[in-house]
Amino acid sequence: MSNRVLCREASHAGSWYTASGPQLSAQLEGWLSQVQSTKRPARAIIAPRRIFILGPSHHVPLSRCALSSVDIYRTPLYDLRIDQKVYADLWKTGMFERMSLQTDEDEHSIEMHLPYTAKAMESHKDEFTIVPVLVGALSETKEQEFGKLFSKYLADPCNLFVVSSDFCHWGQRFRYSYYDESQGEIYRSIEHLDKMGMSIIEQLDPVSFSNYLKKYHNTICGRHPIGVLLNAITELQKNGMNMSFSFLNYAQSSQCRNWQDSSVSYAAGALMVH
Repeated sequence: MSNRVLCREASHAGSWYTASGPQLSAQLEGWLSQVQSTKRPARAIIAPRRIFILGPSHHVPLSRCALSSVDIYRTPLYDLRIDQKVYADLWKTGMFERMSLQTDEDEHSIEMHLPYTAKAMESHKDEFTIVPVLVGALSETKEQEFGKLFSKYLADPCNLFVVSSDFCHWGQRFRYSYYDESQGEIYRSIEHLDKMGMSIIEQLDPVSFSNYLKKYHNTICGRHPIGVLLNAITELQKNGMNMSFSFLNYAQSSQCRNWQDSSVSYAAGALMVH
């Protein structure tokens, strides 16, 4: 049996972001330094030992979730190790597929979070592992099943969950052009639509989020990873765990004013355990 370590290259480095480690580090330091902290300086911190990264599948049809076939995810900063013990436990459930290296390297949803993860954990880089999970086009029932499975990991304070998603993809190239004239300019309508969904996510209600998507068909690419997270939270709330979710920032790539325009929306939020 081979002991060769398998690696996923940082396949989008050099196109979606810089492939230069020093340059990437400097960029991330600059962006992170601009973050407005909502808490006072900490006297102590608990750093996660495992970081789960749930990303949607953009290129291959998946009706379940898939695990990587490699041991290492490369970044221009340093290599990130996959937690093979957790992977083995997940694989034993029979609920997962394996993604090929090609599928893994074609997909961007998980990779785009790796530089931030590596930078934020730089001072603990030998002390944590990652658990990348590619999430398919799950039914509501499957979102519940995966939510229940991941809930035990979400309950563990040694773990951190990162969910990868953009919000509305608007315009002809995305085949989505919902417009509520009462909101004024198109970009205002998009913002109103997104913030409706964000408000429902903050309510931690997977059924309402699913109903919102059925009604408006908002092109939120990470809707299934979000659904899994909401169902995991619901499972923990049944057991008395008190949590809240708040969105911290919202932006659009451009402001759409006519039907030829297009934009992608972005939102960032955090789940807190009380």
